[in-house]
Amino acid sequence: MRILDKYILKKFLSTFALILTLLLPIAIAIDVSEKIDKFLRHTDLSFNTIIKDYYFNFIVIFGNTFMPLALFIAVIFFTSKIAGNTEVIAIHSAKISFTRFLKPYFIGASIVAFIGLSMNHFIVPKSNKVFDEFNNAYLKKKEYNANQLTHVNLQLGPNDYIYLKNWNIDSKQGYKFSYEKFEGTKLKYKLLAENIRWIESDTVFKLTNYQKRIILDNRDSIQTGIILDTLFTFTPDDLVNVDDLAKEMNSIQLNKFIKQSRKRGISNLNTYLVEFHKRTSLPIASYILTFIAVSLASKKRRGGLGINLAIGITLMFVYVFLLKIAEVLGAGAETNAFVMVWLPNIFFGALAIYLYLKNAKN
Repeated sequence: MRILDKYILKKFLSTFALILTLLLPIAIAIDVSEKIDKFLRHTDLSFNTIIKDYYFNFIVIFGNTFMPLALFIAVIFFTSKIAGNTEVIAIHSAKISFTRFLKPYFIGASIVAFIGLSMNHFIVPKSNKVFDEFNNAYLKKKEYNANQLTHVNLQLGPNDYIYLKNWNIDSKQGYKFSYEKFEGTKLKYKLLAENIRWIESDTVFKLTNYQKRIILDNRDSIQTGIILDTLFTFTPDDLVNVDDLAKEMNSIQLNKFIKQSRKRGISNLNTYLVEFHKRTSLPIASYILTFIAVSLASKKRRGGLGINLAIGITLMFVYVFLLKIAEVLGAGAETNAFVMVWLPNIFFGALAIYLYLKNAKN
């Protein structure tokens, strides 16, 4: 590695670490000001617990969230400075092409991408679990019960739906259960029960006070009973809030869960797929954002660092905006989650290629 590569790589990583270190205390300070009264309400909540269970995981989660922003600003910041000092002109005068100039940036982006991939796939899900448990225990409103779900709807397949008015996660028991099976738009079968309980040892559901209704062409067949043990293509885990469940599983667990759910016939898994694909697309964006930042900041221009930062922050806003839209649309049943999650990267990747070709010609 040349002295130039070491110089740029050192600037890359040190500026990135500095900006990330500056962003996190600001986020923590804002969060403390909003949460301090809630912390003080709980006399049993120690300072060590707040630091260990809440703010340690806060740093992991939000540090990972801020990484693309910190990376983009860092590259624009130090590249604008060396361009302003005419160092980039000197580099090009030494017959070093723009492509060769990008080599240390590529190495730096690879380091950040590797860190991001490791955190997204394995570290952040564990932090999300502890962070959410702390939130549910101490920061949610008192009337909120993390173990009690209400008005649960779940599509089991193209024509199969269930509904629960109430479900207790701990006892694995629910009330006012209904299962409906359609053919097209016509209801063909309906099963109602006052109570439904998961029997772990037998892996079956026990229904109490049930009613079966089979809709025929010219009449309905109705059967009632007290107890019915039956199988469904879902488990109690499928009833938990999908956003929380997806975020709290590492990628090996999440991929296994998606495969098992597909085997059970659950059709709409896009919420899980969005979370799974996002864990890879965001770190890979490190390359795209780095090349865009270098292309924008490597030329000395009127306004210098200020105008480069303004352009960079605007582009980051657009990227985050597109990412959020893609996540929402990708969770829909009729969309391709993989394509939607990668769409912002495709769009900004095209911009990066355009800027690279433009700079490589000069």
